[in-house]
Amino acid sequence: MDEAEASGQVWRDGVRARPTAEQDRDALARLVEVDADPFEAELYERAADPQVLSVDRAQRSRAGQYTRHVRRLRERRRHEGS
Repeated sequence: MDEAEASGQVWRDGVRARPTAEQDRDALARLVEVDADPFEAELYERAADPQVLSVDRAQRSRAGQYTRHVRRLRERRRHEGS
């Protein structure tokens, strides 16, 4: 595995490990309801931004597509070697 592949794998692992933007938004909404701290409200506004949600979905989609692509390549190689 070269450096670019390793870097990509680290990125994909990070995308899968972090909570979704929707989960962050919902958790921050609960905090703002209890305590309308200005910093928490600002974080909620950022997490609820449609562009942030869209980017998060796109990153998760791309990571999943690559994982499926690699799985199909491995299955193809396994069947060709039989």
